[in-house]
Amino acid sequence: MQQSPDLAVVRYGEAGIKSDKVRGQMLDRLAENVRAILDDRGIPGHVERHWSRLLIRPPEAGEFDADAAARAAADAFGVVSTRPAISTAPEADALAEAAVTLAADHPDGATFAVRANRAGSPETHPFTSQEVAAAVGAAIGDATGAGVDLDEPDRAYRLDVREDEAFVSAVEYDGPGGLPVGTQGKTVALFSGGIDSPVAAWELFKRGLEVVPVYLDLGDYGGPDHLARAVETAGTVARSAPHVDARLRVVPAGDLVDDLVDATGATRMLSLRRAMLRVAEAVAEDVGAHSVATGESIGQKSSQTGPNVRVTDAAATLPVHRPLLTRDKPEIVARAREIGTFVDATMNVGCERVAPDYPETNARLSAVEAAEPEDLFDRAEALADERYVVDGN
Repeated sequence: MQQSPDLAVVRYGEAGIKSDKVRGQMLDRLAENVRAILDDRGIPGHVERHWSRLLIRPPEAGEFDADAAARAAADAFGVVSTRPAISTAPEADALAEAAVTLAADHPDGATFAVRANRAGSPETHPFTSQEVAAAVGAAIGDATGAGVDLDEPDRAYRLDVREDEAFVSAVEYDGPGGLPVGTQGKTVALFSGGIDSPVAAWELFKRGLEVVPVYLDLGDYGGPDHLARAVETAGTVARSAPHVDARLRVVPAGDLVDDLVDATGATRMLSLRRAMLRVAEAVAEDVGAHSVATGESIGQKSSQTGPNVRVTDAAATLPVHRPLLTRDKPEIVARAREIGTFVDATMNVGCERVAPDYPETNARLSAVEAAEPEDLFDRAEALADERYVVDGN
């Protein structure tokens, strides 16, 4: 009997409800994405795609850390959870032996439960899920003296019983869920590196999109600290999709911002947002993206009121995705903390000087267009050609 987990079980969610053809395509992509994360983090392992699970098995040669593989795979978008597990025969005695092995470190005084999932015909296994869970639970109780709590156990032992193999685990790591990255095409996301835009990019990745982050360098109104914040947060978000070229694209827009500040007043931020959308669209055309995206939340800032969003969207010719549109700020902050971007995103970079003292909150498109330079969109689209890529994020 293997004395420690010898493989990792990877569970997916939403892909499982798709048609057979789409499901197969998504699982192929998910397996590729998990392999990419393992390779990126130097974790050896062989990824197998099965209809109900992905399995990460030891490589043909070398050591294998099932726990490290499970932790890494749990970061992949599309994954619901992962478990380092012991592979064993789908027989009651073998399952009990594996579970007792894992229970060797069961904490004193901790309660437990056994959760069993069995797939196969009645002829394949001479027991039901409930029966094998009870038998294995009795073995764990005899070995540890621990009490059972089926509602809120301190530890859950899980039996995943297939027709010709079974997996026993005592640890589970939650994944982000969603869809595998690369199954929904590509979008260009405006990316400042503050609290909102990294969360928006993460949510877009979660829905299966490849995200190309674009940062506008505001010149004297931004600065190196502002750029450093964007680089750090973009790198954190992209860590879970190393197979995607999600390096930050930087567009030098200082001169354009200077001219907007001189030429416009209360509608300045709206004209800047409109220019940003045109920059993003020009990048999208170059990289083959079908849409652009922002981290805007309705009503959060003066430029994000309902009427003002209508005005800014009038500049767009591609769909504009706003994954945070209806999120309250505390929800966005909580997600930023969860995904690890909050600390860098809250770096004080002093970039709020572009905004006018009394911004317009109920703008009319005709008034905004009348105030902004006639060549605004031409200049914005030309700026996209001056972008450069920040390596290493």
